[in-house]
Amino acid sequence: MSTELEIVRTVADLRARVAAWHAQGETVAMVPTMGAIHEGHMSLVQQANRLAGRVVASIFVNPLQFGPNEDFAAYPRGKARDAALLAQAGAALLFTPNANEMYPEGFATKVHVAGVTGGLCSATRPDHFDGVATVVAKLLLQCTPDIAIFGEKDYQQLLVIKRLVRDLNVPVEIVGGPIVREPDGLALSSRNAYLSAEERETAPLLHATIQQASHELAAGLSAEQALGSARAALEAAGFRVDYLEARDPETLAPLSGPVASARILVAAFLGKTRLIDNVPVPSLA
Repeated sequence: MSTELEIVRTVADLRARVAAWHAQGETVAMVPTMGAIHEGHMSLVQQANRLAGRVVASIFVNPLQFGPNEDFAAYPRGKARDAALLAQAGAALLFTPNANEMYPEGFATKVHVAGVTGGLCSATRPDHFDGVATVVAKLLLQCTPDIAIFGEKDYQQLLVIKRLVRDLNVPVEIVGGPIVREPDGLALSSRNAYLSAEERETAPLLHATIQQASHELAAGLSAEQALGSARAALEAAGFRVDYLEARDPETLAPLSGPVASARILVAAFLGKTRLIDNVPVPSLA
């Protein structure tokens, strides 16, 4: 599916276009991205098209969610290519604000979501989810979509956004999009481009290892045993594990012992590249 893609760069133009669609009785879905579009993003746009009459995609590499030693400057950028792929997936409108449009001089507000931000990515990236929550709150208020779709690969982020919307009574339905994987199981990510050829061969072990731990938890093994074995396997393969945990799938509360329902979440470095992934327990995959 491919549509003619209109591109807007200001909040005023975005609001005008969406307001016109709403006035015509159209439902509008939004897919926020940071660009470097891949099949995972495209699947979210395709999902949005099944749920709404019009799809708005956005591209904004948000400086607030990058730490001082992270890859903001090096993050992949290529708007012409990205726009073509988003059009191919069926987006009708692309919002590409610059930093001054999003954070004008004197900008002084921060959105903090408690609870679901505890641990996991926040442990080593303490300001990350404040940056995510702030930019997502702005995008939802700027666009006023009926639906917004976020990928489940960033599972903690998805729950942070759901909590944000619920707590602030933002009138939008937040929908999770399934993880899209390479044939060998590696979750699609813009950061996969950083992997060397050798690291790319090793990378699928991340998913295979947590999938094995998921099956072990489903069979009754304790979280400590299953995750201990998984951590050892990842470290033996050359990963540097940031975190590997079993959490409640709704609240992200830590779990231990035998568990009836959980989400296994992992972040690990392979060389200089930080990869994240997650699987449900019990897993049917």
